[in-house]
Amino acid sequence: MSTNPDADWPDAWLSRDPLPAEPFPVLAEWLREAFADGRQPSPHAVALATADADGIPSARMVLVQSVEPEDGAVVFFSHYDSPKGRELEARPTASVVFHFSAMGRQVRISGRVARIEPAESDAYFATRPVDSQIGAWASRQSQPLANRQLLLDAMSDQARRYGVSLDGPASDAVPRPPDWGGFRLRADRIELWCSRPGRAHDRAQWTRLPAGWQSQRLYP
Repeated sequence: MSTNPDADWPDAWLSRDPLPAEPFPVLAEWLREAFADGRQPSPHAVALATADADGIPSARMVLVQSVEPEDGAVVFFSHYDSPKGRELEARPTASVVFHFSAMGRQVRISGRVARIEPAESDAYFATRPVDSQIGAWASRQSQPLANRQLLLDAMSDQARRYGVSLDGPASDAVPRPPDWGGFRLRADRIELWCSRPGRAHDRAQWTRLPAGWQSQRLYP
């Protein structure tokens, strides 16, 4: 007599039909669980893939600072004059991948990208540790650097400029650089994947339509 392999499976998000109508609450809960679990370093780290004006792709790790289930979006921050910033201006689409390896979960998101409002960037910048605030002023992200001392000197110069100590807390004395701020990736498509024994993994995709999300289970 056969048994149901899903009967005692602890992760019920994807193991039963119908699939959840809204995928982003699942992502928000997975992210909360990953932080609480403690085994996953930097659960909000994602691989961000962009392409330049010629369509040449590049990828790097960034930190997602907020997940917005109500809008189906994630927000991350960068120098606007960095390669990724310029690529997002030239081709305002991107993909990110969360990989919660310790929990056997993965999330892929792709969609359109736009800068967030300056006030939103200001509010987040004000919460950053002061050394990160100063680093945003001192770094010419991805530009050639002759030696490390030049960066350290630039940070010291900026700290003196704003009258702060690099080992202090966030400081209202340090304003946000005008070329630094947030991007919002609003998903057109999101895929959730959950590891299962015997490679019978759960995998499903949601596509944004005018009337809402359309879900589709996929073979792993």
